[in-house]
Amino acid sequence: MSLYAHTDLNDTITALITPQGVGAIGVIRLSGSRALEICQQFFKGKNLLKQRSHTLHFGAITNPAGEVIDEVLVSVFKAPHSYTAEDTVEVSCHGSPYILQQVLALFIGGGARLAKPGEFTLRAFLHGKLDLSQAEAVADLIASETKAAHQIALQQMRGGFSDQLQMLREQLIHFASLIELELDFSTEDVEFADRTQLTALIQQILQTLEQLIHSFELGNVIKNGVTTVIAGRPNAGKSTLLNALLNEERAIVSEIAGTTRDTIEETLNINGITFRLIDTAGIREAQDTIEAIGVEKTMQKIAQATLLLYVFDVTALSPAEVTADLALLHPQGAALLVIANKMDELEAQMPNAHDYFSRFFPDTYLPLSARYRSGMQQLKDALYHSVTGTDNLAQNPATAATIVSNVRHAEALHGAHHALEQVLQGIQLHISGELLAADIKTALAYLAQITGSDITPDDLLGNIFSKFCIGK
Repeated sequence: MSLYAHTDLNDTITALITPQGVGAIGVIRLSGSRALEICQQFFKGKNLLKQRSHTLHFGAITNPAGEVIDEVLVSVFKAPHSYTAEDTVEVSCHGSPYILQQVLALFIGGGARLAKPGEFTLRAFLHGKLDLSQAEAVADLIASETKAAHQIALQQMRGGFSDQLQMLREQLIHFASLIELELDFSTEDVEFADRTQLTALIQQILQTLEQLIHSFELGNVIKNGVTTVIAGRPNAGKSTLLNALLNEERAIVSEIAGTTRDTIEETLNINGITFRLIDTAGIREAQDTIEAIGVEKTMQKIAQATLLLYVFDVTALSPAEVTADLALLHPQGAALLVIANKMDELEAQMPNAHDYFSRFFPDTYLPLSARYRSGMQQLKDALYHSVTGTDNLAQNPATAATIVSNVRHAEALHGAHHALEQVLQGIQLHISGELLAADIKTALAYLAQITGSDITPDDLLGNIFSKFCIGK
């Protein structure tokens, strides 16, 4: 049974809403019909029940024996003008874990209960302050690690995605109602819903859904980062390349082949996109048991890669050998960049080396010298472009079209798209209005899953809000 299946909105809930640990301040929130009353039991200062909403008050929190626990600032937010649409109090204490635990214990003893993960935001959803997609964006905003992820979450939380879906739903509901009206006059053979107009509308909505579905590729990358595996033969310069990209000596570099025995993982941010770089052991026939384990791990990481950086030593391998390696290593569906390393050494002997290799790998080929860190900016540009398909979208996604970053939303959009394709096919086959209406209702149901329309606190809500932190 879902943790939220029997959510009681009559309870007053409380939780620490700042991170655990020692800090300058810690904030405890109370929300519910008794929030002001419970806080007032322990607050020495103004009578909070008589204060206006959105006001701040200095005083002390005392225990029942009259001992002062801490001097605090109390923020008062009265329903419905609060995050949860309920009476809410936020108590700013000094950040001692002891003080915070004492204050929380007082509030719980006074009649509040500890909030479940995400329960404040759940209440905001249930009271209509946020729809479900906006509520999920709150969690994404908290978890955002880059400017791009922050902007996408903020745009969704402000309702940009919801507004677009609502417009689509209203158009579909209009035609669904006309078709339902036709069913009431079925014996008179009348047609209220113009099939030509309905076809044009469905085609337009399908195009919009396809744009949203396609945007998930970028949104998922911005939100979760790109698993980028650096692979190749021993001594190709993989670890040197990792160090050059990070601009620090993160990996041990040696002329001895097989220095890297285990994977090394670091993150690199390029224009708001997080690349999760994984340096791997060189691919060759292992010389000992430990190296064999390293090679096996390399193959596992390659299989999981979203982007493969294949690095080869241009002074040691021919294009034919590189092509053979790629046939073995390149995972299906993963983007590929072929890195021709040590180009500085080869060009000293063969001035046209760059042109020679580019004939074999025209789309994915990049020459550079990891040792001297030349070609790094071109590589970063190629990394960015390989996953975004653009040079500037993720730098400012808030100015771009809506970007979908939630896998649940993407699945619902796929469902709505399929249902509307059925409608289009039904119109072409001249099927009954009853069947058309059923398919339209299916599409509407999928869109409603995204915003949470007509949804009650069931397993779906439990699955979503249980992933929030306590205090949000």
